[in-house]
Amino acid sequence: MRLIPPPRPEYWVLSLSGGKDSTALGLEWLTRHRADPATYPLDEVIYCDTGMEFPAMVEHINRLEAIFTDAGIKFTRLKSEHSFEWYMFDYSPKRRNPALQGLKGQSWPSHNIRWCTTELKNMVVNAYFSDLRKKYTVIQLIGFAADEQYRLKREANQNPNHRHPLMDWGWTEADCLKYCYAHGFDWGGLYEIFHRVSCWCCPLKSLPELRNLWKQFPDLWERLKNMEHRTYRKFLKNYTVDQLEIRFQFEEERLAAGLPINTREFHQALKEKLKECNQ
Repeated sequence: MRLIPPPRPEYWVLSLSGGKDSTALGLEWLTRHRADPATYPLDEVIYCDTGMEFPAMVEHINRLEAIFTDAGIKFTRLKSEHSFEWYMFDYSPKRRNPALQGLKGQSWPSHNIRWCTTELKNMVVNAYFSDLRKKYTVIQLIGFAADEQYRLKREANQNPNHRHPLMDWGWTEADCLKYCYAHGFDWGGLYEIFHRVSCWCCPLKSLPELRNLWKQFPDLWERLKNMEHRTYRKFLKNYTVDQLEIRFQFEEERLAAGLPINTREFHQALKEKLKECNQ
C-alpha cells in the first residue's frame, strides 16, 4: 500500500515591496492578525532589496521591519548575490546579437529586457519560496489593489495559493496611499514626486518623473550620469542622461522666458540645442 504523506502545514507570507499598496496591506493585515490570528494568519514578511532604492525607501523598510519584528513576525530581507552594478557593467552573458560580442554587462534595462526584475527580484524570491514549499503549503499575501484587476489575467498571478486581500476589501491604489499617510508613512514625500516609487535609476520612469529626479535629487542624478558613461547603451531610446539634462535645463530657460515647452517650435529648438552641445 502506498503511503500518502501528511499535508504540509500552511505558512502565510506577506510579500512586501515597500510601496503604498503592500505597505497598506501589511499594516492592516497585522492589525487584524493581532485581533484575530486564526482568521488573519501571518508567519513571515519577505522583502527583496535591489540595492537601488531611494534613501527614503530604505528608511521606510527599516521602520516596517521594526513594527513586524516587535509584533513577533519574522522579517526576512532577500538580496541577490550580485549587485545591480555587477549585472550592468561586469556580467558577461551569452550574446545572440553579434554587435554586442565582446561588450561587458547587461547595460540599462528596457521595456523588452527587464533583467533587473528577473535577476535581482524574481529569481531570488522564487528560490526562497521554493525552499519554503519543501516544508509548507505557502499562502502568499500580495498587494494588488482593487483597481488592478488586470494583473490577475497574467499567468504568473493565477496561483491558487495567492491571496489578494486589497481586492477583497475593495481598496484602490488611492485608498492605500491615503491609509499609509493616515498612519504616518509618507516615504519622505516620494509619492508627491513619482507615480510609482521604483528604483531611483529606472529607465522606465516617465519623462516628468525623470525631470523631478534631476531637479530634486541632484546627487542621484550625478550617479546616473556616471553610470551611463560606463556602459554602451543609451539610457532611453531617444536620450542619453546627458541629453536629458540638456533638455531639462533648456526647458527651465524657456519657461523663465515665458516660452512654451510643448510646441513644434520648442522641439525644433531643442534639436538644434542638442546638436550644438554635441559638437
